[in-house]
Amino acid sequence: MSAQTTTTTTRTDTADTAAADGSARAPEHAPRLSWTECAPEVYKAMIRLDAAARRGLDPALYELVKIRASQLNHCAFCLDMHTKDALAAGESVERIVQLGAWEESRHFYTEKELAAIELTEAITVLTDGFVPDEVYERAARHFEETELAQLIAAITVINAWNRFGVSTRMVPGHYQPGQHA
Repeated sequence: MSAQTTTTTTRTDTADTAAADGSARAPEHAPRLSWTECAPEVYKAMIRLDAAARRGLDPALYELVKIRASQLNHCAFCLDMHTKDALAAGESVERIVQLGAWEESRHFYTEKELAAIELTEAITVLTDGFVPDEVYERAARHFEETELAQLIAAITVINAWNRFGVSTRMVPGHYQPGQHA
């Protein structure tokens, strides 16, 4: 039994006994493959790209963007990671919880954060095939060009991470804040 299997088994056993109503929780799924081990050069390049994309961005804003994109992409692994990192960095539970309904909870965020969240959605969900001009222009009013370029890069990078996480079924729940910092 590998260390990963042992950890997974322990986590599942703990989760089984931790259900609030006394019933057992569903078992933890296994990842499809460890893409970081199978494609280590791609993983290393993603780490460098992520570090480059975050430069010059407010760390709290950066985590909000990562969480919102991960919500839209249904990436449980990234949601686990970035909510834990955001909480460890001092973000409030309330703002994280309300992020999924930000349009109805605008008063929790600054205008700059709202512009970034809206841009995140427009870049993440390209159902119309483009980012609407009004969304881009709103973001451009709140961010200097260099910062806007970094924000677009950050949104693009988290979307790539999400696709790795979702396609390989990375398992949420084991991440510790700052583990990949």
